[in-house]
Amino acid sequence: MALSIIGFGVAGNFAHHLEQAGELEDFKDVVTKEANAPKGIFPFYLPGSPSFLGTYPISSERLTLPEYEANAQVEPEIAVLFDIVYNEGMQVSDLKALKFTVFNDCTIRKEGAKKISEKKSWSSDSKGIGREWIEIDRFETGGIMDRYRLCSFVMRDGTLHPYGVDAPLPGYSYFYGKLKNWLIEKMNEQKDFGPLEDIAEHLKNSGYPKQALISIGATAYAEFGEKHYLRSGDDIYVVTYDASVCEGSIEPCEGKVILHQKVY
Repeated sequence: MALSIIGFGVAGNFAHHLEQAGELEDFKDVVTKEANAPKGIFPFYLPGSPSFLGTYPISSERLTLPEYEANAQVEPEIAVLFDIVYNEGMQVSDLKALKFTVFNDCTIRKEGAKKISEKKSWSSDSKGIGREWIEIDRFETGGIMDRYRLCSFVMRDGTLHPYGVDAPLPGYSYFYGKLKNWLIEKMNEQKDFGPLEDIAEHLKNSGYPKQALISIGATAYAEFGEKHYLRSGDDIYVVTYDASVCEGSIEPCEGKVILHQKVY
């Protein structure tokens, strides 16, 4: 991924994830238009920023835990690469979905963090992304993403454990056109409030990037994922697969993308 691409994530776009992650309280004052709407957008990479968010955090091989007690969990997600279209006033007028892959929006459960982004990026290996991409024919019902599902696993001491539930991509609360329109609205209008940040300001300060990598939300956790934090020596697998030809496993298959990270 080019270093000039800005990185955003979506909070609360899958049923029960925030409750399981213990983060529902963070958003108690955030009002959404619909009960199942995501809570907001957060930055995980701001190209050129002098802050910690200016460190490129994504690796396809390693996940390096913080040196302090971090309580880190995999956040298995789909990431979509979008072209950003701006109007003459430099507001976002459109997002064009190009391709997607698997993403690990690894998060530390950090007490007292004022912003979501403080839990999201801490080193050059604090996120994970698949090596292969799948071209998006159309970002709407009837397109290729209809057939895909997302699952994840952690291998610990030789035993493979399901980490997130196996879920269809259209199972996201907001997806396709509804997600795109919501993203455009938040990129233009979301303000610095509670755990959220002013996204328009980040776009401006980043020189109005032409593209955005957006992780569109983490699935609910399976029992092991909910109860176990990552530790050194674990192997992380985040998998998206065409359910018409593949199974939800870590075995290679045509129509499957597997992110495999070793935890250090």
